[in-house]
Amino acid sequence: MITTAVFPNRYIQGFKAIENCLGQELVRLGKKALLLESPSAHKNLSSAIDTSLKGNIEFIVDIFNRECSDEEIARIIQIVKTEHIDIIVGIGGGKTIDTAKAVAGTLNFPCVVVPTLASTDAPCSALSVIYTPTGEFKRYFLLSRNPDLVLVDSDVVAKAPVRFLVAGMGDALAAWFEAEDCRQSRAGNMTGRPGPISAFALARFCFDVLLKYGVQAKKACEQKIVTPALEHVIEANTLLSGLGFESGGLSVAHAIHNGFTVLEATHDYWHGEKVAIGTLAMLIDSDPDMIETVYIFCESVGLPTTLAEIGLANVSDEDLMKVAILACAQDDSIHNSLAEINPNTVFSAIKAANAEGLSRK
Repeated sequence: MITTAVFPNRYIQGFKAIENCLGQELVRLGKKALLLESPSAHKNLSSAIDTSLKGNIEFIVDIFNRECSDEEIARIIQIVKTEHIDIIVGIGGGKTIDTAKAVAGTLNFPCVVVPTLASTDAPCSALSVIYTPTGEFKRYFLLSRNPDLVLVDSDVVAKAPVRFLVAGMGDALAAWFEAEDCRQSRAGNMTGRPGPISAFALARFCFDVLLKYGVQAKKACEQKIVTPALEHVIEANTLLSGLGFESGGLSVAHAIHNGFTVLEATHDYWHGEKVAIGTLAMLIDSDPDMIETVYIFCESVGLPTTLAEIGLANVSDEDLMKVAILACAQDDSIHNSLAEINPNTVFSAIKAANAEGLSRK
């Protein structure tokens, strides 16, 4: 059996990493950079970015339009061509990063990712999730290579609202369980081939780090300070989770997340918050001790354990079946599971996970 793992070319994480490292790193990759910045990154980080880049590399700034859509990608590609850009830098949250990666992948340009949140495992991957302009899941865009650089400034992450860090833990929580599904079924990872044992070990390590340091990391973020526990969880949310899902594989939890996007009421909730519900649903018939462990973890850090906590307090069975049907789309990752998969089983799992969450309140 041939196995495959994929990694970013370089990963840098630490206090004030933008000021101290970004400019030095970009000069290795090209001569003129497009900085695709989220509105909040542009507001809060322009000074640090200018300090790091000026005198090192020529650059222009464009503000991300809030949705990783084919239309936004096409808009930015036109800017790149007009301005003779040769490096794409995404600075912001998951959708900003995915858009920058999609632009770089389409043009085969170097890609640098500077996440301002530890809210998803998107930064390290050769994958962009494409949505419609109104926020519904559309497709996965598999890129030919991973980012050339992922640079995480832990001071920036610490100063972001704690909800983002917690959402990142929700995304990372799924990594081991989904990788295990793929290992047991010998399903392909994001390359189409099975992952190596190192990928599954990293996914398990991600889970262990969350359990050990998650609560402490949340407390540090609430105080807007950088501590070793916060550094560990940032790494788990960003690097370990990214390597775990991309080289280990995706399964049920992320497919259920994709299903939730069909309901507009969920659009105000973060990716990792919906993935957490997907993880609880995929585990609902698992070992009772593990179910208890995962519910306790979610409760301890503030992740959703009920549908009401992702905007679906009064969701009808009809709408919940729409979620289940979309989650079971023919080419989605849910089919990497050995479990019986159809809209009825997924519908039942979501309802059961919600009932368990409600009973614990």
